[in-house]
Order: sequence, then C-alpha cells, then structure tokens
Amino acid sequence: MTQAHVTARRRALFPEVTPAVSAAAACAAGSGTSRPVLGFSADFKSNLHKVYQAIEEADFFAIDGEFSGISDGPSVTALTNGFDTPEERYQKLKKHSMDFLLFQFGLCTFKYDYTDSKYITKSFNFYVFPKPFNRSSPDVKFVCQSSSIDFLASQGFDFNKVFRNGIPYLNQEEERQLREQYDEKRLQSNGAGALSYTSPNTSKCPVTIPEDQKKFIDQVVEKIEDLLQSEENKNLDLEPCTGFQRKLIYQTLSWKYPKGIHVETLETEKKERYIVISKVDEEERKRREQQKHAKEQAQLLVFLKQSLDDMIRQIRMHGHNCIVGTSHWLSSGEWIREELNDAVGFSRVIHAIANSGKLVIGHNMLLDVMHTVHQFYCPLPSDLNEFKEMTTCVFPRLLDTKLMASTQPFKDIINNTSLAELEKRLKETPFNPPKVESAEGFPSYDTASEQLHEAGYDAYITGLCFISMANYLGSFLSPPKIHVSARSKLIEPFYNKWSQSTELNSLCYAAASR
Repeated sequence: MTQAHVTARRRALFPEVTPAVSAAAACAAGSGTSRPVLGFSADFKSNLHKVYQAIEEADFFAIDGEFSGISDGPSVTALTNGFDTPEERYQKLKKHSMDFLLFQFGLCTFKYDYTDSKYITKSFNFYVFPKPFNRSSPDVKFVCQSSSIDFLASQGFDFNKVFRNGIPYLNQEEERQLREQYDEKRLQSNGAGALSYTSPNTSKCPVTIPEDQKKFIDQVVEKIEDLLQSEENKNLDLEPCTGFQRKLIYQTLSWKYPKGIHVETLETEKKERYIVISKVDEEERKRREQQKHAKEQAQLLVFLKQSLDDMIRQIRMHGHNCIVGTSHWLSSGEWIREELNDAVGFSRVIHAIANSGKLVIGHNMLLDVMHTVHQFYCPLPSDLNEFKEMTTCVFPRLLDTKLMASTQPFKDIINNTSLAELEKRLKETPFNPPKVESAEGFPSYDTASEQLHEAGYDAYITGLCFISMANYLGSFLSPPKIHVSARSKLIEPFYNKWSQSTELNSLCYAAASR
C-alpha cells in the first residue's frame, strides 16, 4: 500500500481533532486545580486541552494498557503454540482476547529540550469504561479473568476508578450513529422542525437534489410508485441510510406525495436508522402524525433534562461562573455538541494520537494495539493482512521495545527483555540512562519504587528504554552522536517490525505471557 493510499484512508477513517476545549469544559478548567494524572470523567473533561497540547508538542509517545484478562479459553501454552503460523496466532488472539476490556490506558509524551539536553515528559493515566451514555447507547458486554483481576488488585489497582468514574468512549460506528441522532435532535430543538420528524404535507416546492444523490432518490421514488400501485403491500421499509439522505427523502416525498402516505424513521437492533413508508388515508395519517409528534416531544424532553442535569452538576462542581454564556450555549445547539463530545470521550485522545502521525512506542505491544483498535476504532478485521493495513492507517509508526531489545545490536548484550529487567540493564554499561524531567504540574516517577502495572508508569519506563537504546545506536556513528531523535534514520529499521512474520510469532508469545 503506497503512502498516498495510507494518507487517504487515514483521512477517511479518522476525523480531524481540534486541540481545543468546548465552552463547558473550558469553564470547568477555569475553576480549581486539576490533576495531571487523569482517571475520572470530570478530570478528563477539564484536562483534555492539556492532553491535546502534550500530544501536539511531543517528539514521540509511549503507551501501555491494563486489561481485565488475557485469554478466555486456551492456556498461555495453547495460545502460543510454536507451530502456529502468524495468521493462526492472530486468529487465536482475536478470538480469545478481544472480549476482555482495556480499562487503563497509560500515555507518556516525550519532548526533547535541546537547550538543556534533556527530555521533558508528561504522563497520563486514563481509566476508561464503556458506561451507557443514554438509553440508546451501546450496552457493552465484557469478560474478566480472575487471575488478572487478582494480580492487578495485588498491585494496588483501584477498580472503583474504572467502574464508578471511568471515562466513556465510542468506536467510529457508534459515534457516527450518535452524531446522526444528535443532528436530528438539534434541528428539532431549534424549532426548525427536522424534516425527518414532520409530515410530508409541509413542503410545496421541488427540492434540489445533489448530483451524487439523484440515483439514490430516483430509486426510492420508484419503490414508492410500486407500493402505491400494489394492492397487497401496505408498507415499505427502505434500507438504512445517512441522516442527509433521510432528509432528502422527506423533502422529496413532502412535495411529490402530499397525501396518501405516512413516513417515519425507525431504528434496527443495530441502531441503524431507516425510513418506513405506509399507505394510509388522511384520517389515519393525521392520527399517526399526532402519535409520532407526542413521542418525539417526550424524547426531546428527556434529552433536554439530561443535558440540564449535566449543566447543573457542572455548576455545583465548578461554581456559578459556569453560568456565563449558558444562554448562547443552549440556543446555539452547543449543548448537543457537548453531549456528543462527552459520549465520544476517551476516543478523542486516540484520534489525536492517530492524527499526529508521530512515533508510538510500546513494550509487548501487540495486545495493546489490538485492543486499542478494537475498542476505540472498530472491530478487528478477519485476517492478519487487513489488520496490518488498518493498523498502519491508524498508527503509521509503531516501535516495540521488547523486539528492539531482541534485535541486533542489542540481542547479544541484553539477556532479559521483560520491562523491569530491561530498564535496569539499560542503566548499565555500555548504555547511558537518559536525562529526563517531568513537566511542571505533572507526576515525577521514581524508577526505584517500581510502580509496574500502573499504565502511566509502564509507558514512562518504556519511553526511557527506547531513548537509551536509540542513543546507543548513535555510538556507532563517526563521530559518535549522544542524542538520537525519534525521527532519526537509525530508528527506521525498527518501525512496525511487530507486524512481520517472525516478530509476530515472538509478540504473540510475549503478549500472552505478559
């Protein structure tokens, strides 16, 4: 796949993320001191601008995840059968590991200060949980593995931060569906009477159909003509389509068929919205329109109440200053955008990382990458090659420090590549530990305390390991180079090696035994 294809697909898959905070979030950020290590929903909302800023200014990122389990069936030995092909190993992990939840995501950003020859770090811990945002939100099912939960508990993991206050998220398809629903509710709340909710009697003029939608609308009209001429059929269910297409359908039908039909938007079990057209007499049409209007008003009242309740919570939490600009916030439809952003939640961070195109570092990162794509982007594809292609679109540059340490010139001088032991070894000759400092207001980790299995700390240690190994490569240059940047040609041979056959075999074993 060419770089042009990768770029085009990434633009299609990931929306641009604006590094700014909405009105309500900015209001929240203006009151009190916020904690740089994010775990709670309120913290996330008020600190999101700090996350965006850290991503924008960083040279590279390190990530790590903590999961509710590793395998729902096979033992580690069975999951890592040495005779499996890379495709078979991918299928095993996809089948037996993806029903677990990634519920802590660690991110550490690294920026090199050329003046003082040191790295500045910003570490974040995100506790994430797929709490239902409203009645129509996905009700996610996931599994837990007792040994994994017991291990995390023994490490002091606070599960209340996940299940009580975890940051919500949506994948791309869930976000698309929710955005369509909100677009219709926004039109209705503004008093414009969203055409997807009103009677076809409202329009008296022909509608202008965009050129790329004419064939679609012509096919819909043809189906309706067949319905009206049929003596047997009373209803017509159209295929699910976009909100814009539904709007065009309503506008067209309101002009072309002022009487004799009733039009309504419904949802499938998968939350896909589609239009149902029924043949009715005038009396029945009016009755159905009244029922539909009453139902929509009730739904809108519930939606408004949820939004106002959230605003009241913000006022109680952050003071009366949050009232400033509230009338504009409500009248402009900003409240709907705010609700949507809250629902998308942590996925916005993943979008920002993906859109940056910068180097992403991990240790034993196959499961981290698989869960990140599966949970915050879309279900994993059926085969390994498509997974590689998709992952390259999302994260163009990945580097696994475990594989890097297992490759020449490190292979012969590093005996143990577990994260804790690797970090210790890289403090010894011939390596030099990097000079690192936490940014003001961010946590300063003490590596002597070994806070392993806190995702933010593991990400921090992973970044340190990468810097030490990268700088070691500089010693082979003439003259030797003390600092090797994340954009150096010396690093390129280690990019995306996790996706090649031999490396995938190694990573599958490492992921299952982490």
